[in-house]
Amino acid sequence: MEVMFHSSSFLLPSIPSDEETPATNRYALVVLNQNLPRFTPLLWEHAKLRLCADGGANRIYDELPLFFPHEDAFVIRNRYKPDVIKGDMDSIRRDVLEFYASLGTKVIDESHDQDTTDLDKCILYIHGSTLNQESSRLQILATGALGGRFDHEAGNLNVLYRYPDIRIILLSDDCLIHLLPKSHRHEIQIQASLEGPHCGLIPIGTPSAKTTTTGLKWDLDNTEMRFGGLISTSNLVKGEKITVESDSDLLWTISIKKQDSSKP
Repeated sequence: MEVMFHSSSFLLPSIPSDEETPATNRYALVVLNQNLPRFTPLLWEHAKLRLCADGGANRIYDELPLFFPHEDAFVIRNRYKPDVIKGDMDSIRRDVLEFYASLGTKVIDESHDQDTTDLDKCILYIHGSTLNQESSRLQILATGALGGRFDHEAGNLNVLYRYPDIRIILLSDDCLIHLLPKSHRHEIQIQASLEGPHCGLIPIGTPSAKTTTTGLKWDLDNTEMRFGGLISTSNLVKGEKITVESDSDLLWTISIKKQDSSKP
C-alpha cells in the first residue's frame, strides 16, 4: 500500500525544504468567516494563493490589523489583500467588498449556487487554478473552519469527504483536522514544539473494522471503531512520527499549542 506523508510544517516560522514531503510545503489559504487563528499572518506569508470565502473577507479586514497594533490599519489592509473573494455573497459587507475590489482582488459572485458551501466553491477554484498543476498540487489550508455554528462545522467536515483526493486541512486556534483516506497507509510527522500532545482518530461516515497505529500512547491493533462504540479521542502522541492504517477513511485531529512564536 502506498504511503501518504503528512506534516504541519506550515506552522513553522520558515518552511523547510523537504523532498520527501513536498506536498506539505505548497499550499493555498482559504479564510472562512470565523475568528482568525493567531498564526494567520504566518500562513498568509507563505501561501501561493489566498482566498476569502465570502464573509472571511470581513475577518481579514477587521481582525488582521489587531495582530499589528503598532501599525496603521490601512497599511495592514493593503498588505494583506486576498487574491480572490468567492462565495454566495450573503455575509461580506459592502464596504469590505468595495475596498478589496478597488485593490484588484478578483470577486466571484456565486449567489446562484446554493447547493455547495463557500468552502466548496473556493476548493473548486483552487483545483482549477493554473498554480495547481497535476505534478505539484496545492494543499489547501482553511482557517476558521472549526467552531461557531455546528451545521457550518459539519459542512466543512463533509467537504473533506467530498474531495478525498485533495489535501485539505481545517484549522482553528486550538486544533487541526484532516482526512486520512483508506486508500493509503499514513505517516504523520509531528512538530512537537507546535502541536500535540492531544490527538484523535475518528471514523465519521462508516465504521472501521480494523485500524492499526504506531506512535500513540494508546495504539490501535486491528481495532474496530464506530460511533456508538469505541473511537480514539483524547489520545496522546508519544514520538515524532505516527503511522495509521485503516480499512475506513478516518479524521485525524491534533491540538495546536498556544505560543506567539508562530507569528512572522
